[in-house]
Amino acid sequence: MDYGICALSHVPVRNDPSDKSELITELLFGECYTILNREGNWLRVQNAADSYEGWIDFKQNFPVSANYFSEWQKQPHPRSLDMVGLVTDNELGIPILIGSILPFFDGNNIKLGHQSLIFNGRSGDVNSVADARFLLNIARTFLKAPYVWGGRTVFGLDCSGFVQQVYGICNYQLPRDAWQQVAHGEEVHFASQTKPGDLAFFDNAEERIVHVGLMLEGNQIIHAHGEVRIDTLDHQGIYNANRQRYTHRLRIIKRIFPNL
Repeated sequence: MDYGICALSHVPVRNDPSDKSELITELLFGECYTILNREGNWLRVQNAADSYEGWIDFKQNFPVSANYFSEWQKQPHPRSLDMVGLVTDNELGIPILIGSILPFFDGNNIKLGHQSLIFNGRSGDVNSVADARFLLNIARTFLKAPYVWGGRTVFGLDCSGFVQQVYGICNYQLPRDAWQQVAHGEEVHFASQTKPGDLAFFDNAEERIVHVGLMLEGNQIIHAHGEVRIDTLDHQGIYNANRQRYTHRLRIIKRIFPNL
């Protein structure tokens, strides 16, 4: 089995081995993956963090050893808190985005395969439990980020990618898609009983979970819909005041952190 790590700010992961194929997710800097298959110039990979699979261009593969991959899996790694930061080797800088993983960070250096790189930005504490204020501040950092299907960065992301990133920065790994995320947490039975940080899920006419957002104070919800924006939630769903109509039908609300 071969392994790799994302050594660029982010790498597109596609549904099929083609540049024309649909973007289904992205690898962020510092995320390790297993290489499952190869087809021409494309590698089918599985993200070690959330087990999501898809195809990347072989030119964007950065190989790591089985030992490095194993050690990466065994311990938590802090994430960058800067909107855009740099890791450097004193000559060349690699731009990284908020939520990027800092593998084996010791307060000054990270370990990328056999390379030692310097990081001087802000990083999260893997030993701390997120409180509501921190989680909501992180969520608001993404406001006005454009909606991009399959995206996971502040420069373009989808609804579940947004929620996954916010909770990931707060040291809780959620799955990639909304229909997977809904399996986590405890149900909140009434919209009036929500707390900041709760996740609200929405379905379509076929009753499939297709959207997710994160609750704020005062029955407001922050979610990626055209852009990361704040709307109002009630027992029916999300009400968009700009459009003066409901845009999403509420299915269920889940509380990920019971003590948040």
